[in-house]
Amino acid sequence: MPVPSTPRAVRVGVLGAGTVGAALLRLLARHPELEVTAVLVRDLDRQRDLGARPVRLTTDPEEVLAGADVVVELLGGVDRPTELMAEAAARGARLVTANKAALAERWDAWGPWVRAGRVGFEAAVMAGTPVVGAIAGALRASRLRSLEALLNGTCAYLIGELEAGVGFDAALAEAQRLGYAEADPALDVDGIDAAHKLTVLARLCADPDLAWSDVRPHVRGVRGLTPEGVAAEVAAGRRVRLVAALEPDGAGGWRASVAPRSVPADHPLAVLGAGRSALVYRGDAVGEVWIAGPGAGAEATASGVLADVLDAATGRPGPTPVAARVPSGVGAP
Repeated sequence: MPVPSTPRAVRVGVLGAGTVGAALLRLLARHPELEVTAVLVRDLDRQRDLGARPVRLTTDPEEVLAGADVVVELLGGVDRPTELMAEAAARGARLVTANKAALAERWDAWGPWVRAGRVGFEAAVMAGTPVVGAIAGALRASRLRSLEALLNGTCAYLIGELEAGVGFDAALAEAQRLGYAEADPALDVDGIDAAHKLTVLARLCADPDLAWSDVRPHVRGVRGLTPEGVAAEVAAGRRVRLVAALEPDGAGGWRASVAPRSVPADHPLAVLGAGRSALVYRGDAVGEVWIAGPGAGAEATASGVLADVLDAATGRPGPTPVAARVPSGVGAP
């Protein structure tokens, strides 16, 4: 009688072993059915905690892409990651990324792969909190009325410090010291990071062809907020939040925007948004759905990435955009 063959491990190549990449490799060590072929790094001599299973580090992308069934991109940036993932796609690999900037700004390249279900990107929005799958899955059965979200943890921290009476510059310096904000914090504090994430979500539930250039002019961050202004809102029973919103534009389409807003103290984003990312989806059939959880952090982000790798390894397709623009205002009471 023939001996049953043992299925080979799914080969996973990883581009990037920074904070999130290292956390992912520690999680991957739990999964013997997944073989890490190689990991792209800039510095081979840097000390890293990559978990119990040895991995091969390289500075040559070719060693990562060659023979990989799934390629994970955790490099950051826009153009170089897109180029490497285009090569991986051309070789037939499934793609996994947490790169919201590349997804938002290079839709010309990523769009066809996403539409084909070849990309997992749960961790690109709200890290390990499962919002991408929900928006592209169960919530699609209910036609969108509006979406509001808190999508940037750095800004949530800064607003919390302003509520405590700390000045903006001092709060930002402390956020940088704690590692919540980068040395150049512009992407966070100017609302760009939140806008990238909102653009990704909008294509899943409202408009598959929404261009980054249509979103960018409607983005304003938290610079200019003061402890006095924030305190005045608190005294009035309200809270200030950096809200990423997708709303009807009055002409049958959608307007995506990011800006500080004053919301009632019992608003879901005020209730859920204390130190967490949160999203409120309003649909004609489902009503109001709240989703909240950790929107940043290496382990939480790596969890979302690993979920996509596991899906790819079993052949489950990634989330896809809506087929056509959803008319706004339809189904509203």
